[in-house]
Amino acid sequence: MRLSRRQIVSAAAAVAAAPIEAGGQTGTGSAAPSLDSLAKAKGRLGFGSFLNSFARDPAQTRGIPCDFDDIKAREVHLKECGIATAGVYWTWTRPNARDFIFYNSDRVIDWAEKQKLKIRGHNLVWLRFDRMPEWLNNYDFGPRPATEAERLLREHITTFCKRYGTRIFTWDVVNEAIDPHTGLVRDDAFHKRLGDAVVDIAFDAARQAAPHASLVYNDYMGWTEGSARHRDGVLKLLTRLKAQNIPVDMVGVQGHIGPGPIGDVMGNLSFDAGEQANFKGFLDAVTGMGHRLSITEFDIGETGLPPDNRARDEAHADITRRYLQFMLGYPQLDYIVAWGLVDHHSWLQTRNMREDGALKRPTLYDPNYEPKLMRQAIADALQSAPPGH
Repeated sequence: MRLSRRQIVSAAAAVAAAPIEAGGQTGTGSAAPSLDSLAKAKGRLGFGSFLNSFARDPAQTRGIPCDFDDIKAREVHLKECGIATAGVYWTWTRPNARDFIFYNSDRVIDWAEKQKLKIRGHNLVWLRFDRMPEWLNNYDFGPRPATEAERLLREHITTFCKRYGTRIFTWDVVNEAIDPHTGLVRDDAFHKRLGDAVVDIAFDAARQAAPHASLVYNDYMGWTEGSARHRDGVLKLLTRLKAQNIPVDMVGVQGHIGPGPIGDVMGNLSFDAGEQANFKGFLDAVTGMGHRLSITEFDIGETGLPPDNRARDEAHADITRRYLQFMLGYPQLDYIVAWGLVDHHSWLQTRNMREDGALKRPTLYDPNYEPKLMRQAIADALQSAPPGH
């Protein structure tokens, strides 16, 4: 039986004061090993998820709180995860060119540290005009725009890297720099003043401020023919950065899988032999440069799938198992991070709504905080995976 959105909101409110039991158990009685422990058993760094601490527009979320403010969602996180991703988006943290707001990132990082979780920082610069604050897009960079752009970028990166120090073991330094339609670096406010060197400057600033951290280039390139230009653009960028000794340690493969338009994401549920060959060529080139791999934002869209929950869950479990078995074939894949663990908190609920009005089922746990087939598919893929190194 599918819950209504009103029931979901009521359920979330009813459990808001529920205590977390010792060891992160949720009271479901499940004795299954955590996904994090399964990943570590295969020599990987672990399994984790993003924890959104920013209250989205209530008109979009229908009153559902962000997952960090839902204690039951945090219970699920502690049950399954050894890694937490904390957001430090410019739109959350920079109201203007002078000030910083640390509240949203502080509370996730402080909590995760107390729970002894590894912490990822996401992201130091999102090279998209439509994902940066309006003040930056209209900012007066003055008579020496390149100098001011570099100063502003380095100041931002250094401030966050120094604030959190060794508490953050890896940073998504540059996010989604390549335009999938052109294969070129996106022409955002920084790129207009610095050109492609904006990427170089960002990684250099992060290395100087966080010498201990694994530095990640993060993007959503998919495996379809329509994503070929995107993959090629990312490879050209990485090749240039390597030739110039720019410190990129890892490539984050977001893992937002279709079908249907989810922003610019170009994945699908087929992932057939030809598409796997496309992706293998890309990943072989990335690892051939010496980069590590991670899956950083895993979830599944469902435009066009039937309304029946079981049918949707079976389709999601099938692509999850096949995709992760493929990715875990790379011993260089260090960890898997989901983009949310509980369906009703997913960012996908705020866009491309199903025509039948049904709540989407893009994550591992349903609105009753019960594991779905996708969760078992991840466990199966981890258990059958070769060792990492």
